Amino acid sequence: MDLFNEESAGSGGKKRQFETGGDAPLATRMRPRSIEEFVGQDHIAGEGKMLHRMIKSGVMGSLVFYGPPSSGKTTLAYVISREINAQFETINAVMDGVKKLKKIVSKAEQLRKANNRKTILFVDEIHRWNKAQQDALLPHLESGIITLIGATTENPFYSLVGPLLSRCQLFELYPMTHEQVRTMIDRSLKDADRGLGDRDIEVDEDAQNHLAEYAGGDIRNALNALEVAVLSSEPDEDGTIHIDLEIAKECIQRRNVRYDATGDEHYHYASAMIKSMRGSDPDAALYWMVAMLEGGDDPLFIFRRLLIFASEDVGLADPHALQTVNAAQDAFERTGMPEGLYFLAHAVLYLAMSPKSNSTTAVFKVRSEIKKRGTGPVPAHLRDKTANEMSARYRGEENPSDDYEYPHNHPHHWVPQKYLPEGVDGRWYEPGEEGREGKLWERLQQIKQQFRDS
Repeated sequence: MDLFNEESAGSGGKKRQFETGGDAPLATRMRPRSIEEFVGQDHIAGEGKMLHRMIKSGVMGSLVFYGPPSSGKTTLAYVISREINAQFETINAVMDGVKKLKKIVSKAEQLRKANNRKTILFVDEIHRWNKAQQDALLPHLESGIITLIGATTENPFYSLVGPLLSRCQLFELYPMTHEQVRTMIDRSLKDADRGLGDRDIEVDEDAQNHLAEYAGGDIRNALNALEVAVLSSEPDEDGTIHIDLEIAKECIQRRNVRYDATGDEHYHYASAMIKSMRGSDPDAALYWMVAMLEGGDDPLFIFRRLLIFASEDVGLADPHALQTVNAAQDAFERTGMPEGLYFLAHAVLYLAMSPKSNSTTAVFKVRSEIKKRGTGPVPAHLRDKTANEMSARYRGEENPSDDYEYPHNHPHHWVPQKYLPEGVDGRWYEPGEEGREGKLWERLQQIKQQFRDS
């Protein structure tokens, strides 16, 4: 299904896609038509920046825009098509496949033969296409029949095939800021042609700020709420429509949280929560945990991350951390939301304030050693006693298990004894000094010293 109107037939006047009448929503009417009107992404689209220079030169290769929802990927693609006077075709990767691609390519070939006009193909959510579908684009990019602009909310290095990436320039888009949303609100109120400037409207400063803040960087959301506020308000005796904070709150009641529970933001937020706990910042850890929940993330995913953290980053410094998280998850599963927030907060705050140790990562050093050198033979005195006894009896030899020193028969239940294979000098575990682990390690060293002194 096309997102926008098709170009009208014939070689005469063309009807631009995206250009709509006064009945269209305000956000659609105010969609930028030139790079000068485009708001945001100054790091790539600002004057003098790379994308801006490409647009003005008319030399445009295939591109991939990646960034959060409502960061302007679709609008920027449309602006580019207008600026270079190219036909703008769209495919939604969720609904459309190679069949529609073939139709667009055929149409692009006709346009190029008729008037040498370029075709820009905008593929929204291009990461949803599988390898075969992405590969189907390659010959058409090579021939120059179409110029691709792909849009994705996921990291393209993970979601797009290498051959496609090598033929495209990548541009990362950032979330729209509060100030940029305010810019579009102001522009809509002043524009008499496409916006609301043909009416006498007064919007209080705090009302504009509320619309911008609760839109969560989504310009469309802010403008839709502004239009609802205007259309639902009666003018006063002077014919002025006055929008105050209360009206603004009625028109946009829930703050829009910019978060994709399956995309990059999901992992960015999780990373921020973990690093905040590792840095022992309980407020920041709570902040990112709640941000994940408000974005629709699964609380059990958060608990899985907390369980890992309890051993990876707290570890032996506080062995009770793992028990605490386990108990909190068990209580959460019995209770559910919203009371379950207490248990999530309990676990996050405990981990953030716990002493830290990452000594459990020694297991990966051992794993690397075994993968690299293989596993050495078990020393004879450590082998199974029964098996050793049978083998020794058969061979008429002494039982090597008799050389094993039973630690419980010695003071402090410790005795010097080799436990690693011959030739393996283990130095993987590096004990932390914090919390319980420091005391455990200190105790072990004292026992060893007492043996050496005896």
